[in-house]
Amino acid sequence: MKFSERLFQNVSGIWEKTHEHPFVVGLGKGDLPVESFIRYMKQDYVFLIDYSKLFAFGTVKARDIETMAAFAKLLHETLHGEMDLHRQYAERFGITNEQLEETKPTPINLAYTRYMLNVAQNGSLEELISALLPCMWSYWEIGKMLANNYQGASSHYLYGEWVQMYASDEFGSLAQWLIGLLDQLTDGKPERELAILEEHFLTTSRFEYMFWDMVYQGGEWPV
Repeated sequence: MKFSERLFQNVSGIWEKTHEHPFVVGLGKGDLPVESFIRYMKQDYVFLIDYSKLFAFGTVKARDIETMAAFAKLLHETLHGEMDLHRQYAERFGITNEQLEETKPTPINLAYTRYMLNVAQNGSLEELISALLPCMWSYWEIGKMLANNYQGASSHYLYGEWVQMYASDEFGSLAQWLIGLLDQLTDGKPERELAILEEHFLTTSRFEYMFWDMVYQGGEWPV
C-alpha cells in the first residue's frame, strides 16, 4: 500500500464529516447563506497568504531543480489562481483588495496556519507536504463530490465558479503531484517516521473541518 493510500483510509472519517458539513452541502445545493460565503472568502484569502509561504518553503527544502520548479508553480497558481478567484468574488460584493488583505484571522485560522508554518520551518520536506496536503487534496475531493452529487452545482450563479475551480483537472493535477511526491519520499521510511507524517496529516485534516465550521458559525475572538 502506498503511504498516500494509508493516509486516505485513516482520514476517511474526518473527510466524510467535512463533506456532510452544512457549509459544504450549502455550496452544492446553492442555498449557503451569502454572509457565510463572504466570511469564508475573507478568511480563506488571508489563509492563502500564509499557505503560499508553505510552497516557498517547499522550494527551499526541495532536493532537485525539478521539485523546486514544481513548488514555484504551486506558489504562482495559489497567488494568481485561487486568490484571483477570491478577488473576483470580493469585487462582486463591493470588497476591495485592501479590505481583503486587512482581514484579521480568526483563532482557528491563526492556529491552523501557524501549525503548518511551524512544521515548514522546523520539519523535513516530507513533514511539510504531509501538513499542507490535506487542504489541497480535500478541496479537490470536495469539488469533485459537489460537481458529481449536486445537479447544477457547477453552474450556480454564485457558487458555480468555486465548484468548477476545485473540481477541475488543473487543480487536481497539482494535488496529484504532491501526493506522488509524498509517496516517493516516504518509500522505505521506517514506521516511526511515517507515524509523525500521519499525525501531521490527521491534525491538518481536523483543522480543515474546523475551518469550515468556523466560517459557517462565526468564531471570532471572544474578547
